[in-house]
This record gives sequence, C-alpha cells and structure tokens, in this order.
Amino acid sequence: MIHAHPALPQPTRFIDPTVLTRISSLELVARTVVEGFVAGLHRSPHLGFSVNFAEYRPYRPGDDIRKIDWKVFGRRERFFVKEYEGETNTSIHLILDCSQSMRYGNRGIPKLEYGQFVAASLAYFAFKQRDSVGFISFDEQVREFVPARGSIGHLNTVLHTIERTSAAQKSNFLKPLVAVSERIRKRGIVALISDLYDEPQRVMDGLRHLALHGNDVIVFQVLDPSELLFDFEESAQFIDMETRAEMHVVPDFLRQEYRKIMKNQVAFFEKECQKDRMDFALLDTSQPLDHALFAYLLRRQQLY
Repeated sequence: MIHAHPALPQPTRFIDPTVLTRISSLELVARTVVEGFVAGLHRSPHLGFSVNFAEYRPYRPGDDIRKIDWKVFGRRERFFVKEYEGETNTSIHLILDCSQSMRYGNRGIPKLEYGQFVAASLAYFAFKQRDSVGFISFDEQVREFVPARGSIGHLNTVLHTIERTSAAQKSNFLKPLVAVSERIRKRGIVALISDLYDEPQRVMDGLRHLALHGNDVIVFQVLDPSELLFDFEESAQFIDMETRAEMHVVPDFLRQEYRKIMKNQVAFFEKECQKDRMDFALLDTSQPLDHALFAYLLRRQQLY
C-alpha cells in the first residue's frame, strides 16, 4: 500500500499548467504531459520505476508460460510475457467532480480545467501501460459514465468526454458515488479528482463506497493556491460559487484562522484516507501534473 500523501520522487518538473491551456487538443495535452513525465523518469537514475510501453510486461504467477519471451529472458534474466492488442492488465476508472466550485481559479488555472488535464493524462498514461480506462463525471448526480475498456478508439471516446465536461450544478458526494460504485463491476483502480467541497464525513462515506469490492482508491484533492494560502490583500465581497451566498471579508483578520481550518481539513482527508487504505494526494493548480502521475504509477506497481 502507498501511504496517504506519499513522499514522491521529484524529477525535473516539466510543463506549467498555464502553458498547457494554450494547446487546443486535450489529447495533445495528455500526450505532452505523459511523454514529459516518462522522459523525466528515464533521465533520473534514482527513481527505480519501470515504465515499459512496449509489448512486454513482467511475468506474474498464473500467466500462460507460452507467452514468455525467452530472448528477453536471455538478455535480462527476468521473465517477461508478450501482450497483444486488446489485452489489459487492470482497469482504471477516472472520476471527475464537475460541480460549480470546480470552476474557481485565481492564481492557478480553473480547478475543473486542471482536473481535466489530470484525468486526460492519467487516461493516456494508463492506456500506454495497456490498462483499460473509464471515465465518470458527477455533481449532484452522475453526468457521464464511460465504462473501462482498452482500445485506442475507446481512449479517444474517454478523452472527448473529458474535454466536453462543464460545471453547472452543486456538489453532492454521497448519492453519485454510491451510484458509481454500483456500476463498477471489475476490480481495479478508482481515481477521484475533486476539490472535496462537501461535508467531510459525507465525502468519506462516498469514498468508502468506491472502495467496495476491493477497488484501490486514489483521491486527488485539487485546490487553487489562493484556497490554500488565502493570500488576498484587499477587503472584498466573497461569493460562494454553489450557494451564491455573499460575505464581506477583510483578509488580514481572517487569514491565520482560514489557513488553520484549511490545514485541518486537508489533514482530516489525509488521515481518513490512510485509515481506509486509500491513497491521497493534494494537487496545487499552479504546479505541473507529475505528482498525480507518480501517485498512479506507485499504486499500479503495488498491484503487480
């Protein structure tokens, strides 16, 4: 198991998310991010990851021994099996929160756009690892449900569905995540991408449903830097993006207390995820996406 909020290796960080917004195609964004990530892995002698996008993967007990490539064994003294078109190792379901609060972006790009980049990059990366990929979006209810499959045509369907995701409604974690858990039949990895803006216990109840039937859950909490630091200078009227409630705020008087509350909230999700054997990663929308890809790669390698 990966501990919650793992200490991930840090290669040279690659592309700023604001640069990615200038790329018109989400497929090209995903390819750019993943290829940069893989190049970073290969450049570093210290990371110890094996990322192989060829037709081979390590032999696992139960595999058909007729698929072992003995020439590869002769070179590397390890068993590898050949995989062919349509074969997959595991399935990953990517779940993206598309509630109104995800539209927020102040110092980083909007959280929803960042979440789309994360989802698309994970989908592309998983496909290259010969895993099957599915996609779900939700707010008060499930908006899109694309089952996990492993073909190139299906990857394009997933990417196009991610690209057209928009935010319009309030969030409600429990109801849609219960519905999703009932529809995911095959055990695999479930990756939730969200700002987790709902009543914390309701969030955790929803996440626990995703962990049913032995699914491995990764939680990516996506936040804008201003939500983490509350670095506003001028007093202003703040408007809740979901309830439209307004409040006049003088940042200097609230900053310390706000940061304490936010720190406690993140710590709560970290602790609860760890307790329930889920992985947790906090993503800052001003930072590159390598942290999310590392978290997924670590979890995937734990499965094999």
